[in-house]
Amino acid sequence: MSVTSSNPRKQHKFRAIAPLNVRHKMLSSNLSKELREKYGRRSIPIRKGDTVKIMRGEFKGTTETINRVDLKNYKVYVDGITTKKADGTDVNIGLDPSNLQVTDLYLEDKERRSILELKMKESVK
Repeated sequence: MSVTSSNPRKQHKFRAIAPLNVRHKMLSSNLSKELREKYGRRSIPIRKGDTVKIMRGEFKGTTETINRVDLKNYKVYVDGITTKKADGTDVNIGLDPSNLQVTDLYLEDKERRSILELKMKESVK
């Protein structure tokens, strides 16, 4: 399911009413060169536990672990990436997944591991 219109109103509506399975795919990030060669794919949906490198913005070059993925707002929250509020408390900053690069995958989930291995076998053929 993809939006084919260049009309911003329709693009915004598509993102606003997208079902969870589509939102999950929209929260994808590209893989590092080593992982691309290993798994034979360019990008993968992000999930909690993945280690990512920040490629854009104030925290560029930082490598940290994802601690929360927000499907509603299309944001990813990373350990150690915080800002101070007016009252002095630290708050995590929501990052766009397009500004991240996955450097290490969380493979404790058997289903995710099997999907990656299946793709790996297909790319070898």
